[in-house]
Amino acid sequence: MTKKIIVFGNQKGGTGKSTLAMHLVVNLLQTGNKIATIDVDARQGTFTRYIENREKTKKENPVVLTPVHAALFESEADSVLEQRKEDLANFSALINSLQLYDYIVVDTPGNDNYLSRVAHSFADVIITPMNESFIDLDLLVRISDTTEGQLKPSSYAEMVWNQKKEKAIRDKGMIDWIVLVNRMSSAASKNRYELDKVLSALSKRIGFRLAKGFKERVIFRELFLSGLTLLDRNVSSAQISLSHIAARQELNDLIRALNIYAKAPGASSSASIE
Repeated sequence: MTKKIIVFGNQKGGTGKSTLAMHLVVNLLQTGNKIATIDVDARQGTFTRYIENREKTKKENPVVLTPVHAALFESEADSVLEQRKEDLANFSALINSLQLYDYIVVDTPGNDNYLSRVAHSFADVIITPMNESFIDLDLLVRISDTTEGQLKPSSYAEMVWNQKKEKAIRDKGMIDWIVLVNRMSSAASKNRYELDKVLSALSKRIGFRLAKGFKERVIFRELFLSGLTLLDRNVSSAQISLSHIAARQELNDLIRALNIYAKAPGASSSASIE
């Protein structure tokens, strides 16, 4: 079954959300899928700028594949009730207009607002990146309230749970929630051991899958400026290094771990990065 609407969400910035989203988008494009993207963090606009940078590069390199993109701003209606009605109507209408696309990838803001909650409730998959730190773990669990054997979900985890219920009520659908740990250090440490232990227990408690993301690498900041990814081997002028090779292997591992692909006509089910 196709898991069609993929939402990248958390309530914290600086976790690599837009970088991960763009790599997934390009992988989906290169496996023969028709892709649409939506930025509901339109005021910050990192995802939108990434795609705009990519579209500029495409003018010089027509082999670059790009998605159809829309940026959606929050309603500015006079009352909260009208704002919420408008946000829901606008997002629903946009999703309905994109039904012919194989996948819709949505980026949400690093804070809580109603439009972000609406986007989460429409997801077939929610991907939540976090850094390898107990500060970021607070995104999922109230660290200060946590005692041995007792994990209390944070406001974001509770929000995801509520949006799962909204989706079930609206269309009897289910959401596959995946938490990715980014910015991983190279060496094993007591901090990582303790973090892994809490995440493993928490995944069973509040219902998400765990996957490994990317280490911090300069290459990702360099590629953003041209809208490129590690998959654009024939376009990027960056010299290939051992760091790039390692990052590509991380991306391969991540794509397999996500396990969200449905085969497009005439295409392989996933793209391996050599």
